[in-house]
Amino acid sequence: MAGNLERWKAFGPFFTVVWSFLLASIFVSAERSLKKEYSSRIAIETRDSDSDILTSVVNFLWQGNNSGYHHVWPDLKFNWKIVVGSIIGFLGAAFGSVGGVGGGGIFVPMLTLIIGFDPKSATAISKCMIMGGAVSTVYYNLKLRHPTIDMPIIDYDLAVLIQPMLMLGISIGVAFNVVFADWMVTVLLIILFLGTSTKAFFKGLETWKKETIMKKEAAKRYEANGDGKEEAYKLLPGGPSNNAGKEFKDFEEPTVGIIENVCWKECGLLFFVWFSFLALQILKMYTTTCSVTYWTVNLLQIPVSMGVSGYEALSLYKGWRKLGSKGDEGTNFKVHQLLVYGFFGILAGLVGGLLGLGGGFIMGPLFLELGIPPQVSSATATFAMMFSSSMSVVEYYLLKRFPVPYALYFVAVATVAAFIGQHFVRKLIIILGRASIIIFILASTIFISAISLGGVGISNMIGKIERNEYMGFENLCKYQV
Repeated sequence: MAGNLERWKAFGPFFTVVWSFLLASIFVSAERSLKKEYSSRIAIETRDSDSDILTSVVNFLWQGNNSGYHHVWPDLKFNWKIVVGSIIGFLGAAFGSVGGVGGGGIFVPMLTLIIGFDPKSATAISKCMIMGGAVSTVYYNLKLRHPTIDMPIIDYDLAVLIQPMLMLGISIGVAFNVVFADWMVTVLLIILFLGTSTKAFFKGLETWKKETIMKKEAAKRYEANGDGKEEAYKLLPGGPSNNAGKEFKDFEEPTVGIIENVCWKECGLLFFVWFSFLALQILKMYTTTCSVTYWTVNLLQIPVSMGVSGYEALSLYKGWRKLGSKGDEGTNFKVHQLLVYGFFGILAGLVGGLLGLGGGFIMGPLFLELGIPPQVSSATATFAMMFSSSMSVVEYYLLKRFPVPYALYFVAVATVAAFIGQHFVRKLIIILGRASIIIFILASTIFISAISLGGVGISNMIGKIERNEYMGFENLCKYQV
């Protein structure tokens, strides 16, 4: 009974999002309906009122010939907006790359409020910046080894399990970005970000306490030994160790050559998924939107992603493979656990494609709950985001959702910032001996994103209600690129 309860709890975020969408749509449409009814007639029968409200909900959410989207692309020229936007983008990419979330929650408000893009174009350019930061961070991490286990800092088996489902979710999210109204995105964003940031913050506090205990124990051993050599805190918090009593030589992650640090078989599977999705996206360009061929090509993404993730899940279930970053615990997986991981991979990709984020705001807390060490969690989430964000950029480019010059400029800013951020924070972790810094950066980045994106979304939503603009779904079949 307890197992079934835990299984249903895992799907709590999904049901919460669906219920919130339903409540928000009823509230906004009912409010607009009441304003119209009050101006036209004062008295109305209860039966007719219920019928009108239901009709207004349908009309509010769907008017096939109406569209509330008009792209706004400012000219690329040197001014104060570019300077301020570059500084904010630099800081967002630096801290976002360290936390493994990409920084999209900071990029989108900056592109909207300061540079002047419309929300959906800002979402697309944000994806470009996330891609640049992810590529830079992955290059930095490819030379690093796990601090306590003889393996790369990137858990490639975990990436193979999550990344194909993440890319499937990205494709769905990009389509939803065309279809969904901005206010729907705002509701989803606030719910998810506040929940995940809170969970990540408490995980950081838990890790901080463990680190403090370990430091005190090291100090006691130093006093007891009296040999004049202080035992510094070396163990990676939250991470497994093949020898719990082992004294590690250095808290800093050892480095090796990139060639010997890459798991080529797993990378081959990931690149197979990426190129398969790319081929399907290119093929989709030569089909008529919403035709039978169009939907057939879209549906072909399912067997590709399910096949690779299913193979990895079966290997983990049978014990043929294991998540090395979890040590001996990386082989004991149940079917419902693997299904939940796949579900959250799709959810992270879906919301990431919809909001222009990297998906790390879901993967980061999820990996930490799995018991993955903070450094490995950040590195693996970013590695998966490199594939998913680059595919999002391709899809947005085919939809002509962003101006290329602006995208190239901000990609360059994010790429440099991510590399500097990784180097600075890694050094800070070595000095302080606290890997929980990464978790706190993750939580604060997600929380700031919730406040900034949520505030912008609510402001835009109120403005549209006052102007009585169409705020329903867009018609994907009539969308012109």
